[in-house]
Amino acid sequence: MTESRRVRDHRTRSIELVDMQSGGDVSRIVTRGVGHLPGRSVLEQMRYIKQYGDGLRRWLLNEPYGDPYMSVDLIVPPDHPQAQAGYIIMEAMGYPLYSGSNTICTATAILENGVVPMEEGEQTLVLESPAGLAWVTAHNRDGRVQSITTRSEPAFVFEQDMKVDVPGWGEVTFDLVWSGAYFALVEAEDLNLVLAPGEIERMWQFGLAFVEAARSVVTDQHPELGEVGPLPFIHFMGPLEPVDGGYRSRSATYVHPGVICRSPTGTGTSARMALMHEKNQLRVGDTLETVSPKGSSFVGRLLAETRVSHYRAVSTDITGRAWTIARSEVFLDLDDPLVDVSDLENVLISDPDS
Repeated sequence: MTESRRVRDHRTRSIELVDMQSGGDVSRIVTRGVGHLPGRSVLEQMRYIKQYGDGLRRWLLNEPYGDPYMSVDLIVPPDHPQAQAGYIIMEAMGYPLYSGSNTICTATAILENGVVPMEEGEQTLVLESPAGLAWVTAHNRDGRVQSITTRSEPAFVFEQDMKVDVPGWGEVTFDLVWSGAYFALVEAEDLNLVLAPGEIERMWQFGLAFVEAARSVVTDQHPELGEVGPLPFIHFMGPLEPVDGGYRSRSATYVHPGVICRSPTGTGTSARMALMHEKNQLRVGDTLETVSPKGSSFVGRLLAETRVSHYRAVSTDITGRAWTIARSEVFLDLDDPLVDVSDLENVLISDPDS
């Protein structure tokens, strides 16, 4: 091996990815190549990489290596004795504590790639997210995951009928709901939106203006988890259509800055179910099928009433399916001028085989 090759290898890092999609949203599951992160719980590990290794998120979600419409899920060791694996979620907006579509993708990747051995038929899997435990039921057949139902920590309405002046849109009324992150829920009809594919540009234009205006009046504190960051999401609510056992509705989720999700989003669906329960529109056992502008859907089910601190809350689950797009090894030359490696090099393993 020549000296130049040794130098090049010394400056090269690699990771292994499984790219999945659920409802049209792509999650890049990092299965190998990232070193040990300080912190016992997944929440502590997330806070470490957020402060000291955010370059990983930027590298995989920005050109030329990725796209901000994607998400990244880093598999890490769990702390909770019931969990079989942990995962940290990274998106354009930062680090959501929980995500339904990312959980569906991560659980599927964990089972179909042998991180946890797959069992034929119904299988229970417990994952530790930064928000707490995600209870997963997988339905497996012939080595493939046919569907994932995931139940996360409870969702609750923080405040109803909040108002903010949004430049170009006037006064907007919204409800603030927690479901793994804070969501501002708005009625699409109030904005003259029907949540069709041709309106995606108007939705993200509204989202950008709304979040910038609303962050000053929206809390960044969770009653049990503490500081959770500024408002990251808007969930657009379409009209409710009664169906057997519940409702169906068009929906869309905005991720700051400037992303409209391809899927209807699990956390957005859970947030709306919590709001509907608070308004006596949804009872325990009822379902809500949300349909994205792209036509994909998730089915949510309201499981039980509970509490988070002094707030009335609900337990929900979301059912969907994920599909494998690619399995790959991605290389990074630390001298690549298009990548900021200032806080990236320290979280990547220099020799994945060591």
